[in-house]
This record gives sequence, C-alpha cells and structure tokens, in this order.
Amino acid sequence: MSSPIYVAIDTPDLARAEELAKACKRHAGGLKLGLEFFNHNGRDGVMRVAEHGLPIFLDLKLHDIPNTVAKAIQSLNPLTPAIMTVHASGGRAMMEDAKAAAPTGTKVVGVTVLTSLDGDDLKAMGMKPDPSAAVERLAGQAKEAGLDGIVCSGQEVAVARKSWRDGFFVVPGIRPKSASVGDQKRVMTPGDALHAGASVLVIGRPVTGAEDPDMALREIAATL
Repeated sequence: MSSPIYVAIDTPDLARAEELAKACKRHAGGLKLGLEFFNHNGRDGVMRVAEHGLPIFLDLKLHDIPNTVAKAIQSLNPLTPAIMTVHASGGRAMMEDAKAAAPTGTKVVGVTVLTSLDGDDLKAMGMKPDPSAAVERLAGQAKEAGLDGIVCSGQEVAVARKSWRDGFFVVPGIRPKSASVGDQKRVMTPGDALHAGASVLVIGRPVTGAEDPDMALREIAATL
C-alpha cells in the first residue's frame, strides 16, 4: 500500500521542486503542486515533476462558470493528474462539468472550507460560524454532482464521511505535534486525521522545510 502522504511543493522554483520530488520519492504517496508553481511553470513544469514517478495532485482550485471551468480543465491536456481540485462553492453544474471534462482516472475533489478559515472568518463573510456545517452541506452537493470527494480539514472529515462512506477525502492543514501551524487555523496531526477518515494527507512545510525531507517523511509515517 502506498503512503497516504502527498507532499505540498509550494514553490515557483522548478529546480527546487524537482529536488524535493527526488528527496521524497521513496516515502511519499504523491506530490501536490498548486497555483504558485503552476502559474510560474505551467503544464511543462508539472510534466517535469511528474517524470520523477510520483502521482501528481494538481491543486488549482478552479472556480468560475461551468463552461469556463470545463474548458480550463480540457486545456490542461496532456496532463493527467491523479487528483485535481475545484471549489465546491461553484455550484452543482460547475462541478458536474468539471468531472465530465477531467481525464479518465483523475479524481476531481471539491474544496469546501479552506483550512486558513475559522468560524469568525465565516461569520465575517456573512455565513454561519460553523465550518463543520458548511463542509457537510458542500460535501452533499459535491456528491450529488458526481465528484470523487472533497477537501476539508481533519476536524470535519469524520462528519463528512458518515454521509459519504465511499468518498475520497483530501485533508490539508496537517501538522505533526512539534510543527508550527503557520497560516492554518483548523489543523490536525497526521495520525488523528487518518483515524478520522482521511484518504490523503497533504503535508508541506514540515517536510519541505526540513533539512532532510526524506527523514521527516519517515518520522511522520512512523506516527500513522
């Protein structure tokens, strides 16, 4: 069984990304590349990192009208990421078109409530200050739209899985007990998130910021 840990490579530096891909190759389940990397390096950069042999999670968090999102996904060809993201708040039609446009075999997951937000942030946005309720509602819409799963914090994954037992749950905001939370607000340790029902754990700085990323990965894996 491959590792559930996807390492978030949040850098625009292609050489650094490839260096991290090599360092993480033996003990990571995959690599997450987001907007910062994609905007600087594009499809060619993603393909370069993919050549190192790990599955790619392309985290672009697409959010637009249905037709635009579908065409944006089609324009990624020939990329075939293992996982990619759209915002669940884009609505059912957008999510349906995103899934239909994605390559066969690519899991499309809906981002629910960003892990950098808490109840106070939601209240300031005119929403109920309850991340769990928001995640549960958006998860239901993503399921109805035919997506493969959602992105949510470890604090909500257990609730979401109760109503979507075969869903695919990507959990960012993962921090080992000794690590700084940084700009995240709703965090959880790797072991607790996996126990709660996470399918994939997204871990960035505790690995990429370590002097020995491979050793950091092994130490985290030992806690699972």
